[in-house]
Parts: sequence; structure tokens; C-alpha cells
Amino acid sequence: MNQGADQMPGQTAASRQFVILSSRDAGDGETLPPIGSRCDIVEKLARANSSPESSDAEDVVYGPGIRIELTPNQDPIRQMLVTVTEEEIGWQVLTRLINHFQWKLLDPLTGQQLNPAASSSPSVPTSPAPPTPPADA
Repeated sequence: MNQGADQMPGQTAASRQFVILSSRDAGDGETLPPIGSRCDIVEKLARANSSPESSDAEDVVYGPGIRIELTPNQDPIRQMLVTVTEEEIGWQVLTRLINHFQWKLLDPLTGQQLNPAASSSPSVPTSPAPPTPPADA
């Protein structure tokens, strides 16, 4: 089986990984601005149908088609690793989370910041809108 050029060994299209970052710019002396406190992030994600399997294991949050890994022992959280585990639903869920919480999404393989609202999948370009019919038609 041939792997795509933008996939890591052992990574399938349905298990692509991305990095979630704060949409804020880094301040003086900051390498990465915080996304939020660990408690705040877990609570926000829980309201969005994504939660840890148990209260003892809050470093990994599961949602429909996605898995989000919070940096262990870090508070506030400065970055999270998200894996799309089910392409059909995961990208839609991730898009909604990124847009709702106004986070940035980074492809670690290319270093490009992705705009999930512009595409249904990070590897599928958007198609142009159909032409608008004339008003007198």
C-alpha cells in the first residue's frame, strides 16, 4: 500500500494529526500563547460532546471521530495534538471546534496553518461556487 507524501509512516488518511494552537499572537517572552487552563478546556470540550474516558485520565479527550491530547502536566495548555480517527465525521467535528473556540489548526507535516472553514477535509481543496444565474432568468 502506498502512503501519501503528506502522511507519516503508519498514518492513514483517517488518522491524520494536527496541532491546535491559540489564535492569539505570542506576547513578549512567550513562545506559545496559552489556549486556556486545563480545567477550562476540558469543560469547554465536554459541552461540545468531547470528554476524557475518566476523571483520572484528562490528558486525552475523545469526541466523535477525533482524539485530542492535552500536553501532560501543563497548565495553562499551550498546544494540543488532535487526531482525526474517522474521516467522515471527525473533520466536521474538528472544524466546528476550531471555529467555535477560535483556535488555530496547524499541519505539523507541512507547517501550514489550515483554515478548516474553507474545506471539508484538509486534503481536499474546495471547489468554486457554482455560477449565479442572471437576475432576469
